[in-house]
Amino acid sequence: MNKYDRITPEGTRDALFDECTLRRDLENRLNGLFTARGYSEIITPTLEFYDVFNRDANPFPQEQMYKLTDAKGRLMVLRPDNTVPIARVCATRLRAAGLPLRLCYQQNIHVISPSLKGRDDEISQAGIELIGSDSRMADLEVIAAAVDALQACGEEYALELGNAAFFRELMQQLPASEQTKETIRDCIEAKNYPALNDILAALPESETTKALRKLPRLFGGEEVFEKAAKLCTGERFASILEDLHSLWRSVAKFAGAERVTVDLGMMHRTDYYTGMIIRGYLSGYGEEVLSGGRYDKLLAEFGYDVPATGFAVNIDAAVKVLSRQQTARSAALPASNVLIWAAEGCEAEAIEAAMNLRNKGLIVEHSLSESLEEARQYAAAHGIDSVLPIEPSSKGE
Repeated sequence: MNKYDRITPEGTRDALFDECTLRRDLENRLNGLFTARGYSEIITPTLEFYDVFNRDANPFPQEQMYKLTDAKGRLMVLRPDNTVPIARVCATRLRAAGLPLRLCYQQNIHVISPSLKGRDDEISQAGIELIGSDSRMADLEVIAAAVDALQACGEEYALELGNAAFFRELMQQLPASEQTKETIRDCIEAKNYPALNDILAALPESETTKALRKLPRLFGGEEVFEKAAKLCTGERFASILEDLHSLWRSVAKFAGAERVTVDLGMMHRTDYYTGMIIRGYLSGYGEEVLSGGRYDKLLAEFGYDVPATGFAVNIDAAVKVLSRQQTARSAALPASNVLIWAAEGCEAEAIEAAMNLRNKGLIVEHSLSESLEEARQYAAAHGIDSVLPIEPSSKGE
């Protein structure tokens, strides 16, 4: 007896009916949003060589990647990230293309999530990558697109801004081993502040350890910048904070200050970000639905030293939010408008009638019932507006 032939692997699931319709509708909306901004779609392979992700600028732990070998015994992985393969393409096939490059995508990633975390291992994403510019306008273009994407995903949203350089500067000033610094990073990413305090207590007291202890409080509105400036002094911190503050003021103008918060303790699971970081949230969903930022060093790992910025939307998470909103409104997806029942010998005429009605924009379904009465019962049970019988007497009509 097959033990696993009736279930899906951990971290995966089946999508049915209404969810599929919502998913396709959202994907189409996001694709229209991206292409209206001049972004061109790109598709990369689901299978990539392990070496693509085994690079200094973007460490993906081996235990978090699905691995297999090809016919030549070479180590391969199921794509755990969409940005890295696109960086590979830009550094190779698109190297001679004019900059900036505006690319968009809709494809899945596969990541082994820790057990009991309740996260999906297969995640559908839609996103954009703006390659070849380190300008403020490039960052604002991406953030504005992120705001529109969040609006397409739900009624209520919030946007968080951070800067990866802020935490990196703290780490450079911390007298600790690389292993300790990585543990601190993991604690901050997981919001495990009791564990963070335990680690810091074992280190020599300094201005940096004091700042790290207060990092969770550097979250909120515009007042965060004043708090951070008092806590972290020096030209480098002042430059990072001023750059982020300027970005916040611009974003607040078109997104609304009430929707935009600052989080100087923001971390990202993929550690290739070098500047601004963004995260987007939808009401009723606890984790981020959108994430991204600036990654100016990633393409250099592939031999093409150009800056870049972008974001990705978690389609699966957004669909969950949209499903709840639809349920709350008690709105059903459209049923068929017409059910066509064909008497014996009239099947071809029924097909032709259905084609004519669909050309008029109606949703038409063929009845598979033996009798007209059964067809009418089926229509009543499934909310179909009307039944059109095709019988010998109606052939010539």
